[in-house]
Amino acid sequence: MGVIVGPRVIEAGVSLLSVLVSPVPVAAGFPSPAQDYFDGRIDLNEHLIKDITSTYVVRVSGESMEGAGISDGDELIVNRALEPVDGSVVVAVLDGELTIKRLRITATGVVLQAENPAYPDIRVPALSDLVIWGTATRCLHHV
Repeated sequence: MGVIVGPRVIEAGVSLLSVLVSPVPVAAGFPSPAQDYFDGRIDLNEHLIKDITSTYVVRVSGESMEGAGISDGDELIVNRALEPVDGSVVVAVLDGELTIKRLRITATGVVLQAENPAYPDIRVPALSDLVIWGTATRCLHHV
């Protein structure tokens, strides 16, 4: 259904991950000559997280967002400080239930849109309690 399983707090000053980076792009088509050295390290915090104080990691449960490249078991980096806009992938709390959907703001109201035709969109009734908990900025996809 696209619900989240407990957000993890990324604490300030804690490195998410520092990894070696290849100095050359790796071909996804025809193979290129192998490089046997690396170009130092990069801090993934710099590439993945813009605001450490309002960023969380949530694990996805369900398949309702597969069309957006978000699969069951993936982890989303979610920024609570970002202003959600039409088209954002958001973690929403609708009447106390957590879900991950694409936010659609229409002339007739708010829709939480699934990205899988097997799941219905959620048209948010006017009297519902909707809170946009955060905006997804990255998906850590398992291969």
